[in-house]
Amino acid sequence: MDTRELFNIIGWIVYCLLGLIAVWGAYCVVFAWRRVSQTRFRNEEHQEEFLSKLDESLYTSDFEAAIELCESDRRAMPQLALYAVANRELGYAKIRTRVVEHFQRYVISDLEHRLSWVATVIKSAPMVGLLGTVMGMMGAFSNLSSGNQIDTAKMADDIGFALITTACGLAIAIPLVLCTASINIRIRKMEDLVSAGLVHLFETLKTVLGGENK
Repeated sequence: MDTRELFNIIGWIVYCLLGLIAVWGAYCVVFAWRRVSQTRFRNEEHQEEFLSKLDESLYTSDFEAAIELCESDRRAMPQLALYAVANRELGYAKIRTRVVEHFQRYVISDLEHRLSWVATVIKSAPMVGLLGTVMGMMGAFSNLSSGNQIDTAKMADDIGFALITTACGLAIAIPLVLCTASINIRIRKMEDLVSAGLVHLFETLKTVLGGENK
């Protein structure tokens, strides 16, 4: 196998890696975006509407109705309320601590896990592109140092490969950076909305369960 064939094989490997990295990054971004959309209420009014219905059941001690209301909604606030109501025998103080832990462990941690993969893709894509750049330039210099008549067509191919892989790496990373920033903003908004909802829920539970002494 001569040097030219080796560079061709490495070139195809670089293109394949860039393609796989792009697909995985896009998948993680779409998953995280959908997860945030499925987890939060559209706005505070929708959340307050749900909490008002929940209050009606809790203030009348109709816990079965409250559980049924929460079970039918897979968003974060209803699921946290379900966890609190289902574990009401623990008392107000323990419920408050565990609900917050539950939110951080099963909602925020899941989103941060997906975004950590996106961050890995953002770092990896330009590096793989840089590898292609180095290999392309090595091919071009190998052509120059061969001592034979310079094949300008092959040199142009090598330089073109170097530039294309660099551009591909950046083309993968830049949109993912913007998408990640947008998702992080949505996560922060979701956290603020859920925090406001939990304050409402805890006030209701404090009244229903008899305060912090239970």
